[in-house]
Amino acid sequence: MRIGIVCYPTFGGSGVVATELGMALADKGHEVHFVTYNLPVRLDFISHKLHFHEVLMEEYPLFQYQPYELALSTKLVEVVSKYKLEILHVHYAIPHAYAAYMAKMMLLEKGIDIKVVTTLHGTDITLVGSHPSYKTAVEFSINNSDIVTSVSKSLKEDTLRLFSITNEIKVIHNFIDTEKYDLELQNDCQRIAVAKPNERILTHISNFRPVKRIKDVIKIFYKVQQELPSKLLMVGEGPEKRNAELQVKKLGIEDKVIFLGNSHEISKILCYTDVFLLPSESESFGLAALEAMAASTAVISTNTGGLPEVNIDGETGYLSNLGDCVNMAINAISILKDDEILMNFKKAAKEHTKQFCLDNILPVYEDVYNAALNKVH
Repeated sequence: MRIGIVCYPTFGGSGVVATELGMALADKGHEVHFVTYNLPVRLDFISHKLHFHEVLMEEYPLFQYQPYELALSTKLVEVVSKYKLEILHVHYAIPHAYAAYMAKMMLLEKGIDIKVVTTLHGTDITLVGSHPSYKTAVEFSINNSDIVTSVSKSLKEDTLRLFSITNEIKVIHNFIDTEKYDLELQNDCQRIAVAKPNERILTHISNFRPVKRIKDVIKIFYKVQQELPSKLLMVGEGPEKRNAELQVKKLGIEDKVIFLGNSHEISKILCYTDVFLLPSESESFGLAALEAMAASTAVISTNTGGLPEVNIDGETGYLSNLGDCVNMAINAISILKDDEILMNFKKAAKEHTKQFCLDNILPVYEDVYNAALNKVH
C-alpha cells in the first residue's frame, strides 16, 4: 500500500507512535510518506520506502497566525497526486483530520478518492477538541473520516461523551517495539553512571506540561528519598521544567535530581530505572508508562484515563487517585525497599508489555487500511 502519515513531529506520544508505525510499515514493504512541518524526531532514516515531505509556511502580513491547516491540506493534495497515495493516516483530529478532509474534497474534484483514517490520541479530544471554538469542527472531522481509531477504551468513551459521533470508533492500543528494549537490557546497563550501587533510581519522562503534574513527581520522590537512598531522573522539556528546578532547589535535593532534557536514548535511561513515576491528571493511554514497563520497570501512576489499561494495579506497579502523592510514595517505597519484591514487579511489567508488541498491533492497522480501501460511500 501507499500510505501518507500526518502527525506532530515531536517527542509527544502521538508523534512517537505515528513515526514508529510508519517505519514498521516501510519495513513490511509498504510505501510510507510523512507529511508534516518538521522531520519527526523518531524518524531515523529515509529510504525508497520511507519519505518525508515538509509543509512550508509562507509569511503573509495579513495573518497574525499562519494558517497551518491550509498549508497542510494543500501539501496533502500535492503529495497524494504525485505519489498516488491510497490512504492518509492522520494522528489527531485537530488540525490533521480537518486538513485531510479538505484535501479529500479537493482531490475528489480531480477524480481521486483518497481514504482517510483518523487516530484519536487524547488532548485533541479531552483538552482542545471539547472547547466550544473547535467542537463543531472536531465532530465534523471525526464523522467524515473513513475509519476512526482510538488509542484506548477510555478515550473512546470520552469522545462519545463529549461529542455527537455517528462514526464507529475502533480501539487500537498504542504499541512498542519490545525488541529495542530487549537489546538494551542485554547490554551492560551502566547504572553507576547516574547512581551509587546502593541507590534506587526513579524516572519521569514527559513534555513537562501542567497536565503531567510535575510538582507531584517531585513531591513523591522527596518522600521516597527520605526513606531510601535514591536518585530521580527527569527527562524532557516544557513549561513546567523551570518550576520543577526551583522546587528541587527549595527542598534541598539538587544532588539527588538530574534533569536530562529531551533525549533520544530513552531505552538506555529506562534500563537504569527501578520505578517510573507518572502522576498525570490525564493520560489517554500512557505510552511513557508502557515504554518503562518494556524496559522491566515498575510504574507508579494515577488511575486516570487509559492508565488502568496499561498499568495493572498490584502487578506491574500501583494506581493511585489523582493528587494522592502520599499514597504514591508509599507504593513506590513498598516496591523499592526489597530486592525480591522489586524484581517480581519488574518481571511482571516486562511480561505484560508482550500484548502491546509491534508484531501484534501492526497487522490490526493493516486490516484497518484494507477496510478503508474497500469502503464504499
